[in-house]
This record gives sequence, C-alpha cells and structure tokens, in this order.
Amino acid sequence: MSHEIVNVVYRKYDGSLHWHHPSLLLGEDEHGVWIGCTAGSGARKGDGPVVPSASAFVMLFPRDGWWTASFNALPNRVEIYCDIATVPQWSDGEVTMVDLDLDVIRMRDGRVILDDEDEFEEHQVRYAYPPDVIENARTTAARLMEAVRTRAAPFGAAPHWLAQVT
Repeated sequence: MSHEIVNVVYRKYDGSLHWHHPSLLLGEDEHGVWIGCTAGSGARKGDGPVVPSASAFVMLFPRDGWWTASFNALPNRVEIYCDIATVPQWSDGEVTMVDLDLDVIRMRDGRVILDDEDEFEEHQVRYAYPPDVIENARTTAARLMEAVRTRAAPFGAAPHWLAQVT
C-alpha cells in the first residue's frame, strides 16, 4: 500500500517548534483527515533527538476543531490522546497547529484525564494567550472530556484506520 508522506508539525504559541514527525496520509471521513505511523516511527520535540514510538498510532485532524487526536495500538497504555490546539492548517504536504497545552487522555482502563492544566495556566502568561484562545481551549477541552468519556464518535472504538499501520 502506498501513501503520501505528511509532516505533522506542532508549534508553541510563540512559533517555536514543538513535536514534529513524518506520517502516512491514510484518508478522510466525516470526522476529518487521518494519518498513521507504524511502531518504531520517530518523532522529535524541537531539535531534540528522535523518539521512536513503541506502538503504531493514527491521528485525526478535524477540519475546523481546536484539537487533534491520537489513537494508539497496543501495547500503549494510552488509548486516546487529544491535544487541544489551534485548528490544523494544511499546506504543501504539512499539517501545522499550535499546541495549547491542555490534553484529554483516555487510558486503557477507561480513566479519562484532563492533563497539563498547570502548563496551560503558566503559558497564558508566558505567551500572552488572547482571551478568545483561552476560551476556545477551555471550551474544547470540556467538550472533548465529555465526548471521550461517553465514547461519542469518533472516540468509541479504535478507528478502522489503525489496521493500516499495525
């Protein structure tokens, strides 16, 4: 199977490079655009070393949502990891968004966690987030907590896209 390579690039609000990695463009559905990475694929945080993934995963980029979501294959103990971020922007084989710190995580045991609230508070001051960014991030996090907890689509089960990279 042949897939186009897409570079996934998260930045911080000041424009600095955050997590980034190449991925395979898998397709689109009613939820957005899906990319995938096989186990062992590498990502880098800024200019840091490549960190290989212990398991395959797929990512969902909604067309107009302030979030992204990763769906992890076993043995990853995190089932779903949602980053609160600005709306993903696509250009020339790259998808870019600003990571806004808050994360919604569903563990394999079903626990749902809102993570990095302290970092979100700290970065509101450090990066001078405008009020609309703060409100969008908080509103999105609350909606995602509910959707991930109740397993609303697309958070109900491992997406069929995961079979393409496992």
